[in-house]
Amino acid sequence: MSQILTISGSDIIHSLKLSSQVPGLVEAIASQKIVAEVAESSGITVTPEEIQQEGDKLRLAKKLVKAQDTLTWLEKNYLSVNEFEESVHNKILSKKLANSLFSSQVERFFYQHQLDYVAAITYQIIFDDQDLALEMFYAVEEGEISFPEIARLYIPEAELRGTYGYQGRRHRKDFRPEIAAAVFAATPPQILKPIATAKGVYLIWVEQISQPQLDESLSEKIITELFTGWLKQQIESMQIITQLDSDTVQPQKELLKQT
Repeated sequence: MSQILTISGSDIIHSLKLSSQVPGLVEAIASQKIVAEVAESSGITVTPEEIQQEGDKLRLAKKLVKAQDTLTWLEKNYLSVNEFEESVHNKILSKKLANSLFSSQVERFFYQHQLDYVAAITYQIIFDDQDLALEMFYAVEEGEISFPEIARLYIPEAELRGTYGYQGRRHRKDFRPEIAAAVFAATPPQILKPIATAKGVYLIWVEQISQPQLDESLSEKIITELFTGWLKQQIESMQIITQLDSDTVQPQKELLKQT
């Protein structure tokens, strides 16, 4: 077999088609075109200094300390220096546009959706047997056993068992609805009565519930959420015709009409 393997642009497109990655790629391209168009009409620009600063941050994050490290990374990702700067430019432009469109709406949105940002730190064990879960619940209530001891006994996954079923800091949307209602009604630290779901019976220890503060980090998160929703609406309202190779893929609406 030859030691040289040539992969063409059409090979890459064909592979993207077969792996069903084209729709996501098309959406990303459409999003960037929308951002560029709206930013231009709004007079939003990006300076060379901003590109330099953001580029330095990205290189630092990727631990590209030496110039050769950067060149190696660019080569690995099939990027020229100009294309790298273009990607940095696009990232900055999106952030500037998002702030321009939604920074004034953050405070109102936060107070309207404040409950969504309340967070809980929990530990959980999933049982198949509801009676056993209930037995363990009452044993903890009576002080006969601790939650970590139950975790060591009944969590089969070694890594999860080692952290006693720790689930991290999660928001209401991260829980199943029936579990969220119980978790956020708790008074930590507290064990919850077993909750039966289609996946199993959950025994949950609520370690902490923290109320949200509208700091810089949460403000950026809200702006990103609003901007992402806005972009999705823009894309859904458009008719996108995608041309791959020399073949034109018809808009989804037209395909549905034909069928």
